[in-house]
Amino acid sequence: MKRLAAAVAVLAVTTLAAACGSSPSASSAENRQVRLGYFPNITHATALYGIEKDLYAKSLGVPVTTSTFNAGPAAIEAVFSGAVDATYIGPNPAINAWEKSKGKAINIVAGAASGGVFLVVKPEINSVEDLKGKKIATPQLGNTQDVALRHWLLEKGIKTDTKGGGEVSIVPQENSQTLQTFATGDIDGAWVPEPFASRLVIESKGKILQDERELWPGKQFVITHLIVRQEWAKANPDLLKKLVEAHVQSTQEINADPDAAAKVVNASVQKLTGKPLKPEVLASAFKNITFTNDPIASSLTGSADHAVKVGLLKPVDLNGIYDLKILNEVLAAKGQQSIKDK
Repeated sequence: MKRLAAAVAVLAVTTLAAACGSSPSASSAENRQVRLGYFPNITHATALYGIEKDLYAKSLGVPVTTSTFNAGPAAIEAVFSGAVDATYIGPNPAINAWEKSKGKAINIVAGAASGGVFLVVKPEINSVEDLKGKKIATPQLGNTQDVALRHWLLEKGIKTDTKGGGEVSIVPQENSQTLQTFATGDIDGAWVPEPFASRLVIESKGKILQDERELWPGKQFVITHLIVRQEWAKANPDLLKKLVEAHVQSTQEINADPDAAAKVVNASVQKLTGKPLKPEVLASAFKNITFTNDPIASSLTGSADHAVKVGLLKPVDLNGIYDLKILNEVLAAKGQQSIKDK
């Protein structure tokens, strides 16, 4: 796995939050901050929307520093180094972090999104058999989409390896690079999250060969959830609760008015990448994702099994990876149903 400095360019954006005035916690919180990670992807719209609307800053009452990542392994490097306190991330990097730290580094505290991942290919590719001899991109070796593609191909009887060999060559590259290499014909397809999947279809005339939702029970699987560093969470239980409150509020507002939320999210994407998504890409990406506080725990177990089968993970006991107590307290206060971690 590449080190953080080499794997991704981290964009730091500092949000100033007003102090809590005369509240008892104000003085104790003066020297604290929350460092939050996320991706500039529509699958991370909960974070994009919440940051753009200042929900985290208002809820936490301390400075919030944000960092963006291209893929999960780089975000986990930041967690391990203590560079971030919490981050939105996909399932497989969270599983890897749990396994490598023997359950001592992170906990999943809320779900964020389900769906929004596709295998997009050149128009002349019509079946999995047509993929033989082709190059297919994923965001990073060992990330959620990389594991999903490798497992899907394995289930179809097609061999791959981690060095780009096998019957289908899997090429890890940043999503922004994939847009270019697909357009130039240097790759034949990509297993990617939104909005990159919609961009490949709309801007480069790609076609969807596989919707990952079709591979999961009920067409639901976790693509994004919120994890925290255990050390930080234990030292700052009040900030953890406020973080989860902001997360739940962001999810609620997105689902209450998806069209308005999409525009807010697009404004955030423009700030982070320098260019907004085209209206048709934004609409396509948003409709392909379900925003939910439920981490869909059963799909996490499935993702772990898939990673083991493709040789990217040793068997791991995930008991204890979830800590949904605070989430369920926040949901109960809003009169919403509690969520199980099984």
